[in-house]
Amino acid sequence: MRKKYTNRLFLETSPYLLQHAHNPVNWYPWGEEAFETAKKLKRPILLSIGYSTCHWCHVMEEESFEDEEIAGVMNENYVAIKVDREERPDVDAIYMSAVQAMTGHGGWPMTVWLTPEKKPFYGGTYFPARDGERGAQTGFLTILQKLKETYDKEPDKVLKSSEQLTEALGRHLTPDVGGQAVTKDVLHQAADFYQKRFDSVYGGMTGAPKFPSSLPIRFLLRYYRRTKNSKILEMAKLTLTQMAGSGMYDHVGGGFHRYSTDEKWLVPHFEKMLYDNALLAVAYLEAYQVTGDVEFKRVVEEILRYVARDMTSSQGAFYSATDADSLNPKGEREEGWFFTWTPQEIEDVLGPEDSKHIQSYYAVTPEGNFEGRNILNTPKPSFQTRQKIDTLLNKLYEKRLKRPPPLRDEKILTSWNGLMISAYAKAGQVLNKNEYIETAKRAAQFILDHLYKEGRLLRSFKDGEAKLNGYLDDYAFFTQALLDVYETTFEIQWLKKAIELDQTLEKNHEDKNAGGFFMTSHDHEALLAREKPAYDGAEPSGNSVALLNLVRLKEFTTKDAYRVRFEKELKAFSKILMERAAALSEMLLAVDYAFDKPKEIMIVTPKGKKEEAEILLSELRKTFVPNKILGVMEEGTDLEIQGEVIPLAQSKYAIQKKVTAYVCEEGICALPTHDPKVFVKQISIVEDLK
Repeated sequence: MRKKYTNRLFLETSPYLLQHAHNPVNWYPWGEEAFETAKKLKRPILLSIGYSTCHWCHVMEEESFEDEEIAGVMNENYVAIKVDREERPDVDAIYMSAVQAMTGHGGWPMTVWLTPEKKPFYGGTYFPARDGERGAQTGFLTILQKLKETYDKEPDKVLKSSEQLTEALGRHLTPDVGGQAVTKDVLHQAADFYQKRFDSVYGGMTGAPKFPSSLPIRFLLRYYRRTKNSKILEMAKLTLTQMAGSGMYDHVGGGFHRYSTDEKWLVPHFEKMLYDNALLAVAYLEAYQVTGDVEFKRVVEEILRYVARDMTSSQGAFYSATDADSLNPKGEREEGWFFTWTPQEIEDVLGPEDSKHIQSYYAVTPEGNFEGRNILNTPKPSFQTRQKIDTLLNKLYEKRLKRPPPLRDEKILTSWNGLMISAYAKAGQVLNKNEYIETAKRAAQFILDHLYKEGRLLRSFKDGEAKLNGYLDDYAFFTQALLDVYETTFEIQWLKKAIELDQTLEKNHEDKNAGGFFMTSHDHEALLAREKPAYDGAEPSGNSVALLNLVRLKEFTTKDAYRVRFEKELKAFSKILMERAAALSEMLLAVDYAFDKPKEIMIVTPKGKKEEAEILLSELRKTFVPNKILGVMEEGTDLEIQGEVIPLAQSKYAIQKKVTAYVCEEGICALPTHDPKVFVKQISIVEDLK
């Protein structure tokens, strides 16, 4: 079908930009052409930022960007730029900070008015199209007209506003220089903070909306390990249990939706993000190690099954997200329709008796709990009936496949792939599943083959094209993934590549003066500010993960340069950590590692018998030892090659030609052992945090 309108976004690969390629708005992608045009025409910029699976982005497109009257006003008075925040997190971070400074809050779609010099002077998030709509006194059309009038008639006012905002951006995007040394007190302070704000009924933090990341489960598990504070463990267990039983979890297909709009975790925004599911898989996996609760293991396996079925490309890399909206039987776009059910729909699939079973288990009612339909959730799950439930859910899944699915964003992002590679690698190790390990390796190799050019990572891959400079999180998350793949496969090339990537990060992103890493490389496009990420949100900041990578690399290589860099980088964030550690909750993992005595575990097998390591690895799988390095090598060439990178492996051998474990701390080793029971005792010794 021939489209009435086509704009420059037609030439892009981003699914989000392509969604807007046939708007009547004369959209430009971010680039010099747009800014030069604005200068030439003496017009302001209208910058719109969002992502392809964002519900309110779709709403604003339908109401405003597909409206010919509004598009006409935009085309006559502005140069309109559309940005995919997932491809350009650098641009998104700058203008999100501006919007938050102006309005006190942020979100997507983000709408910002700029001068041709890229300086913001007004902004917000979603705007209803016209005055009075959705309860808004002033609609988008009126705002467009008034701001253009102000821009033309009061240029001094616009200039002053833009200068003030630009100055504030520089301060906000680079954290205050710390300087003082971080102590382990920050771990206690963070634990106290989370205890005071914990929702003891539903888990997570009190209030709504609820994001899984707001209560950092992996930190709590580490804190419990070091303190044996049972209240901390109960916080983690309750939160994980409530989330897994809630409407935020897709009981039919597996995987988590992005966040809950209410305090009960019941009604989600229905988009599913790759990064959420990667991070949650690891959190549930670690909780399974700590507690032995098989329900946590089940959630891990269901998340990874969902990703394998629905989010993996034919070449083995992982797609980014699926939409909140889908088509209902009338062909109308409706949020959550794909994931929700009526009692009759369930009965049509399962028959009367089995339908009653599912309806009771998942609290399905005729009136529903979401716009007349039912979000499946388990207020009172019964684990004894799980096998029967799983059989029935498979039938519902097969039926659901026949519904029009939510749109899938098929761009492949290096950073998010890094997180999911880590999830598969860790699950492969802990659950001893080779298919998970092979999945991790295949995805990691895809990144190296397609998004690593001339020693530099690229950000995004779509339709056979890799583009955009890699950002801090691309390097940090993928380096972490390579370390995790090494500790699962014990193939030394993955560790070597991790070392190589860190060298590139140090060269191009590290702040040699104040410490920490910038989001963008030194040769990146000049923007209004150069952000140094200092906040862990739904995704960890690149700085938090990069710090953990440094302490792991120091343990592997024994090179003191990594320790020196770690301490310098950590000091850059000391002010934030000491005053509000919860803002950097993921960085607390690196702090915990640094204030522990990490276990350096080297397992040596006789030549040609690497599989014999399993007798010891099977014990390690059941033991929560987060702060460690792990190497397995067989005598001969393998040991020699690995020893060149991991000095601790040198001079080790399989005593009496039996698989031998060397468990060390700070290079000092306990007595070598073949005995699994002795090995468990050695790896279970914990440095008390009290």
